[in-house]
Parts: sequence; C-alpha cells; structure tokens
Amino acid sequence: MNITDNLVQTAKSHGDRVALKLDDIELTYALLEASTRKVAGLLREHGVEPGDRVGVMLPNVPHFAALFYGILRAGAVVVPMNPLLKEREVAYYLGNSGAKVLFVWELFAAEAEPGARIAGAETIVVDPVEFMAKVMAAQSVDEVVERADDDTAVILYTSGTTGQPKGAELTHANLDRNIEICVDDIQHLTENDVMFGGLPLFHVFGQTCGLNACVKVGACLTLLPKFDPAKALEVLQRDKVTVFGGVPTMYVALVNHPERDSYDLSSLRLCVSGGAAMPVEVMNAFEAAFGCVVLEGYGLSETSPVASFNFPDNRRAGSIGTPVNGVEFTIVDGDGNEVADGEVGEIAIKGHNIMKGYWAKPEETAKAIADGWFHTGDMGRKDAEGFYFIVDRKKEMIIRGGYNVYPREIEEVLYEHPAVGEAAVIGVPHDELGEEIAAVVAVKPGAETSAEELREYVKAKVAAYKYPRMVRLVDELPKGPTGKILKREIKLTGAPA
Repeated sequence: MNITDNLVQTAKSHGDRVALKLDDIELTYALLEASTRKVAGLLREHGVEPGDRVGVMLPNVPHFAALFYGILRAGAVVVPMNPLLKEREVAYYLGNSGAKVLFVWELFAAEAEPGARIAGAETIVVDPVEFMAKVMAAQSVDEVVERADDDTAVILYTSGTTGQPKGAELTHANLDRNIEICVDDIQHLTENDVMFGGLPLFHVFGQTCGLNACVKVGACLTLLPKFDPAKALEVLQRDKVTVFGGVPTMYVALVNHPERDSYDLSSLRLCVSGGAAMPVEVMNAFEAAFGCVVLEGYGLSETSPVASFNFPDNRRAGSIGTPVNGVEFTIVDGDGNEVADGEVGEIAIKGHNIMKGYWAKPEETAKAIADGWFHTGDMGRKDAEGFYFIVDRKKEMIIRGGYNVYPREIEEVLYEHPAVGEAAVIGVPHDELGEEIAAVVAVKPGAETSAEELREYVKAKVAAYKYPRMVRLVDELPKGPTGKILKREIKLTGAPA
C-alpha cells in the first residue's frame, strides 16, 4: 500500500472539488494529483529512489501537499521539518535521517542551505514561480510505487530527554489506519466539509487529522501559513469552515479576541483540540462564545498521532477521553505493573498506531516499546468509567504553545557561551502558551554576561519557539548529593520578558 493511493482515488471521484485553498488560491484534487506526478519525476531526476529520505521545510502552502504526496508517490520517505529551524538544527535533521534532498521555502533558505551542505543534502528552493517551472518541466511519473504496510512513510522528529530529537518512523499502515479513525470515528468527514488548516503541516496533528484526512474523502483544507486570531476568524467566516482543529493556545487567542462576536462562525459543527491539555475554563468559554462543541484528544508523534478521544456522546471535560478503536491503554508503575483505577502511573499504549521505531536508534526504541507497549513518559490515571486523565509529565519536556521543547538541547547551546558555568532550562506556567521556557544560569567565576545577552545568544541558534524568554542569573544551582542539578528545587518569580 501507499497512502498516496488515497489521493489518486479521491482525484478520480472528486477531481473538480477544491482540495486546498489559500485566500484566493485554489487547487483542485485533479491538479493536486497531477502535480504529485511531476514532483515524483523531479525526484527521479535528482536521483531519489524508493526508501530514500527527503526533507520538506515549508509553511502551510499548497506546495507542501504536492511535495508530501509526490515524495510518497516515488516511494521515498518524507522528513517534515519546521521552517523556523536554524542551521545547526537543519544539519542534524538531515544528517541523522540521511536525507538526500531538502525542499525549502524561499524565505527560510538562508538558514537551511548551510545546514544542508553540512549534512551533504541537495537543496531545492521552493518559490511560487521558478520552482513551479521546474516541476512542470519534469516528466510525469504515473505509477505509485508500491510499499509494504510496514515500510516507513514519514520520519517525524520528536522531543525527548536525550538532548537531541529522535525520528519517529510512521509506516504507511500506521498513517492509513489513523486517517480512517480521524475521518470515520472522530470528525465524520465528507467531501462537503471545509477544514481549517492552521495547524502546521510539518506536525503530525496537522498532517494526519488535517491534510491526510481531507484527502481521504475529498474535503477542502483552507490554509493559514501563520496563525493569527484575526485572520483565523476571517478565514473561518469567509470559507464557512465546518471543522476546526487546533491546539489550546489557538482557542485562547480566538476566545479572547476583542472582535470575536462580529464574526459569523455558525458553519462550525466540530472543534477538535490536541497537542497539549485544554484548560476546562477555556473550553467552556469557547463553546459559550461560538456555540460549537470542543472535543479533546490525546496522542504523540509516536502514535500517528491519535490514541484517545472524547466522543460527542461520551466525554469528560479535563479528560483525554477513551482509547480509539483498535488501541489499548494501561497505567503502569515504575516496575511496569498495572496500577488500580484512580492511581497515578505512566500511560502505555498498544495498537496499530504505534510507530515502527526511532530511526537509527535501536536502543532508544527498545526503551520506549516493550512487548508492543509504547511507554509515553506521561503520568496519568484512569477513572472507574474508563476515562483517562493526564496528571503530570515524567519527561522534562516543555510544551510551549503546542510545540515540544527539550531542555537539554537549549542547555547545550547555553553551555557553548564562554561565560556560562552551569545552566538549567525548565518550563514555567504561562496563561496563554501553557508553558514558557526559562533558563537559570550560574556564570563562571570572573566572567561577565547578562540575561539579555544570553537570551539573544540562544535566540540566534535555535528556532524561535525554543529560546528562553525568561533568563535568570544566580550564584549557584541547587544540586543533589551526586552533584546533579535539581530542577524541581528551582523557583522562579516574575514574568517572562
């Protein structure tokens, strides 16, 4: 199988329907499918063969879909990348995956091209004019390369506590089954739906529940390259959006927009939230303001992503719901034993949605998946009725505005500064973002620096959502008997800059 077959079938049955919309730009399913043939031909010209990895570093523009399905059509593996990544991050993603080619949107080429050179990958800059001329000049590849169910379709780099992202390998079968669940069980999508496309397509939430779900049935995905609440409200009204998918920070921004009541969102029939815990008060305020139910789900990159969901006729505010069809949950203690209902333990998941493994990291894979159970690192509990609740995070991962940030990566950058003696990066509560990133630094004896200098230093080396807005200089960091920094004892006051 190859999930590009979904696009081929939809183009046959709904070729004239609009697949993607970006303001005045509209792309039908017939044109989208035809463009993937050209992309597959272009890849062949550049020596890409089945199984090769290809990076895609684009915002939410129609070109993303053409590249995504064109790469898969050629039998290659998509490596989606945040366009905000900096040179060192680009080099790591491409180098670790062994990507042969990187497609990058023109606005982000300055950081991407040097990183690609370090990794030995060829860069193809995507701009609306010259790139499309290249694509149209390529020979069409009509066949869709067959792939086995267990062949990798996408490598999604995800966070952890190791200091470097790990590439979760999602197979064609992983994705196809999760797409079916999104379409049939969660969103009940049809070709008549219009879905909001503000979730990043490089992220598994936006890919599976947005782009791939729409393609499966022939629905329209109306794109927003950068989330802005005023623009989002305009799009929701203008395009009569029926399904809205977003992270909690989007809901916060929409419900707090001063002119929200002047927009007509009566077309909305379903709102889906994921990526981080949705505050109950935000959910209630949104439903009251816009008259549309918000259903919260839970998942990770490693679970394709949907693992549990609150269904319209059976939901609990504050809960991540119940496992989706074909997926099992359990709560275990530190020894891997199942705990009783109501007790807190680590959430483990088993089912068709579990990744193949972490790319080129067999030891990390073995730690994460035992006897088919994926150990999430999230602490939770189950009530007597079978609803699951996230209680805390076992991992030190920070979720800022729906984006995952791993502290050690930022700490390593801080340690590169000549004045930094010790550093700890933690998450602090934030009303709108969920968590903000904070760095606590002890300066080397005799050295001089400032919080502003360190903040700007890190800002220049990592993606914009990762750098610490709050930086505090201290004499020393709290430590345990072995000398390990005790982050839980770090107490910060004051607001981020």
